[in-house]
Amino acid sequence: MAMARTRCTDRVIGAILASWRYDISGISPEMRRDYEHHLAECAHCQTRQNFHRSLDAALAVLTSLAALFFLFALAVLKHIKPLEHVAFNVLGLDISDMYHMLLSAGVAGLCFSVIALALVLMATPAPSYLGGIAAERARLLEERLPAAIKSLRPR
Repeated sequence: MAMARTRCTDRVIGAILASWRYDISGISPEMRRDYEHHLAECAHCQTRQNFHRSLDAALAVLTSLAALFFLFALAVLKHIKPLEHVAFNVLGLDISDMYHMLLSAGVAGLCFSVIALALVLMATPAPSYLGGIAAERARLLEERLPAAIKSLRPR
């Protein structure tokens, strides 16, 4: 693991960055210059920052997927009655009771997932990190475009 083998070049700045989870997006531009300079020079802190941003992005993606899965489950409940036989014959439930139970669980899961996604997006710099990745990819794609297509794009 690269983080374990390297050491921070400036322990004081490294400790400050670690306490902020290597997020310098909310500090003043004057202070940010020093920390950006340190992150550019220090391989240890740069690796730790990349790890934390990857973790933040993974949390945002997982909570988004959870919300999408609950939406899919609600759509399935709305259009298909897949467990009528199991509910009626095996569990002894009335069909409407089972439907309401599953619908309530789906709505509760969706609400919990949306709240979790909102908390992740507020507590982490994931939106700006993911936006930066998207902008970088768009720039790389734009560089690969033929000159005829580039000339059509307004600037």
